[in-house]
Amino acid sequence: MTKEALAREFQTRYQQEPEYFFFCPGRVNLIGEHIDYNGGKVMPCAISLGTYLLVSKNTDKKIRLQCINFPETAALQLQSSYSKTGSEWFNYPLGVINEILQLGHELSGMNMLFYGNLPIGAGLSSSASIEVCTGTALSQIFGLSISGTDMAVLSKKVENEFIGMNCGIMDQFAVAMGKKDKAILLDCDTLDYEYLSFNIGDHVLAIINSNKERKLTDSKYNERFAECGRALKKLKQVLPAENLCDISVAEFEKAKSIINDPVLEKRALHVITENERVSQSKEALINGELSRFGELMYASHQSLKELYEVSGAELDTIVEFSKTYKDCIGARMTGAGFGGCAIALVKKDSFDDFAARLIPYYKGRVGYEPEVFASEIGDGARKI
Repeated sequence: MTKEALAREFQTRYQQEPEYFFFCPGRVNLIGEHIDYNGGKVMPCAISLGTYLLVSKNTDKKIRLQCINFPETAALQLQSSYSKTGSEWFNYPLGVINEILQLGHELSGMNMLFYGNLPIGAGLSSSASIEVCTGTALSQIFGLSISGTDMAVLSKKVENEFIGMNCGIMDQFAVAMGKKDKAILLDCDTLDYEYLSFNIGDHVLAIINSNKERKLTDSKYNERFAECGRALKKLKQVLPAENLCDISVAEFEKAKSIINDPVLEKRALHVITENERVSQSKEALINGELSRFGELMYASHQSLKELYEVSGAELDTIVEFSKTYKDCIGARMTGAGFGGCAIALVKKDSFDDFAARLIPYYKGRVGYEPEVFASEIGDGARKI
């Protein structure tokens, strides 16, 4: 939808013009999966799809939340705190509003209209996009001067405590702090970060939506989170580590017998090797070795499939096809898995052919079609 069409929709719903207009992107993680909650380094980037938010203040002290994508609406009296009710979409912005109130900031009544062009449940961080979009809007409208880093931390707290999802910081950080044509190398333990030029030359970043929706809170995500905690607890008996990602592959090989659980051992091995792949990927990007970067993407997917067991027939089918396509140099699932999206590095001139061949290949094995689109690497949350 265009900005003008969104403004007309706001006018129709609220009988007033929107005063403010914000956008927050979604993200893909280029490499470094399921290590953000294990103190590792990740390499996400913001994409060109995301969440739009139109806001006007009102005088009747009501918080009104509507979304073009969902039928459920909320109209709540402005009060000092809120709590989650049910599983409706508006719990995400409501959690941010609640957290900002708990920090001692004063808000007025607002009419808010959201619209997203991210596929919901596709693993492109639609929930983080809504949270950071809401927080960025409140910060700017009410002069709160919350930094991008603090906004990411605040939104993660909402996700963990208000929504009840044990996610790490990566998604919120990537959509708050994204930069055009840059990957973010983020240390999830310290929040130290640097921008890396994602110079892919005559290649394009393809995003392939498996169209298998995954609901993280209903999935095995929290189970993996707990498994990593149990593995770390055992390893700490013999290693001085605060997080699994503090442990090198060599240290793990010497100490792994103390885990005495083949499943926990596999989970820890994925985390520790994936963290090392992120460092290797940084070197590949700095040295312009894109084919090496692609090899690391394939290795990451293999580990997520075999050791962490969060892939599935749909994502594996995409990666299997990518390996057979001569102008694709790397592919992997991205996000939490259990469905969602994969990414691939494909030659620009071959992108249309890649998509045209992948779709029937996938449908023949899975039974329905995926969506394939090329994405630009974009900026983070902002007023537009």
